[in-house]
Amino acid sequence: LCFRSVNNFLMTGPKAYLTFSSSVAAGAHSGMEECKFQFGWERWNCPESALQLSTHNRLRSATRETSFVHAISSAGVMYTLTRNCSLGDFESCGCDDSRNGRVGGRGWVWGGCSDNVEFGEKVSKLFVDALETGHDTRALINLHNNEVGRLVMKDTMKRACKCHGVSGSCSIQTCWLQLAEFREIGNYLKIKYDQAHKLEMDKRRMRAGNSADSRGATAETFHHIHASELVFLEDSPDYCTRNASLGHHGTEGRECLQTGKNLSQWEKRSCRRLCTECGLRVEERRTEVVASCNCKFHWCCAVRCEQCRTLVAKHFCTRRD
Repeated sequence: LCFRSVNNFLMTGPKAYLTFSSSVAAGAHSGMEECKFQFGWERWNCPESALQLSTHNRLRSATRETSFVHAISSAGVMYTLTRNCSLGDFESCGCDDSRNGRVGGRGWVWGGCSDNVEFGEKVSKLFVDALETGHDTRALINLHNNEVGRLVMKDTMKRACKCHGVSGSCSIQTCWLQLAEFREIGNYLKIKYDQAHKLEMDKRRMRAGNSADSRGATAETFHHIHASELVFLEDSPDYCTRNASLGHHGTEGRECLQTGKNLSQWEKRSCRRLCTECGLRVEERRTEVVASCNCKFHWCCAVRCEQCRTLVAKHFCTRRD
């Protein structure tokens, strides 16, 4: 979901939505950045853009990894649109004050500036779902996973409150809903990725193509899937090796972790997972890092630092030969 693809859609779409193009592109980009963080030490570590995985060289996969890409990019677009709306960046929307003045619970009432997720959800659907032009099972899976990302964003919203009363007694509170940090949404979707459900389709009925029998088989399968559950159709390929036709880079050249402070067990095993188990060896390279050091405050008002050079050992996956 890069700038070019978004702009191509906008050129044919309603002019009213030109206003949202930069937010949509920025949201898709933030989704991919979060994807790379969540899969930083795994063999598959996300495509460069959200659009790449579903349409790369006309190949449309529906793996567990694809499900996460669709969910996180959809959530990223909705997140950015919602935040920009609340900040007043769009003339057509603002805070959600539809519940203001109502009693929300004991000792508090709705008020303040709630993030307008309804707006973010509506515009996100218009842009992101419109990119899915197919009408087969894969298209339905992609649209379902787009919706999972939006549902998770709504489910992770938090209530923020402000106290009122004599001398700060907090006898009554005014509360509103605000977005969680996007990292929390990424963490939540990563758990859903680990728990993703593989669809078992009736292949005999599916061979009917776009017939009513095929659509019936698909509808029956989705009937048993929870709305907030990520789904996929195909087993994941071997991400150890490069596959240019599928857009997989392999693990050769990837950095892994062997030493460092506060490493998790998952990070400590990254060299084994990325290198050794993929038939590669771990190569240590010493890299010079330049950083500010010995900083001192000078009156008034500047901070002056020295430039210190240190050698840092980094580890990479390389061929055994």
